[in-house]
Amino acid sequence: MMQQREVTDSHNTTWTCVQAYAGVETAATAEAVERSTAKEDGVTVVCTPSGGAQTVRLELTSNWQESLSDEELEQAIAAAR
Repeated sequence: MMQQREVTDSHNTTWTCVQAYAGVETAATAEAVERSTAKEDGVTVVCTPSGGAQTVRLELTSNWQESLSDEELEQAIAAAR
C-alpha cells in the first residue's frame, strides 16, 4: 500500500505527500527506487497541494513517515517551493 501523509501549511494549503515510485512494482521502478534510495538512505517524496498549485519534490530520509513531524514536513515543502 502506498504510504501518504497530509499536512496543512500556514497558507491553509493541504499537501498530500507520497513516496515517488511507491506501490509500483516493475523492474524499471525497482531500479529507480534503488537509485533514489542509494544516496544517504534517502527517498524522493512528491507533495501535491490542494488547489492545483505546483507539486514539489523532496529528498527525505527513507523513514520520513515516522521521523518527520508535520512541522518539519511543512518546512521541507516551503523550502522546496
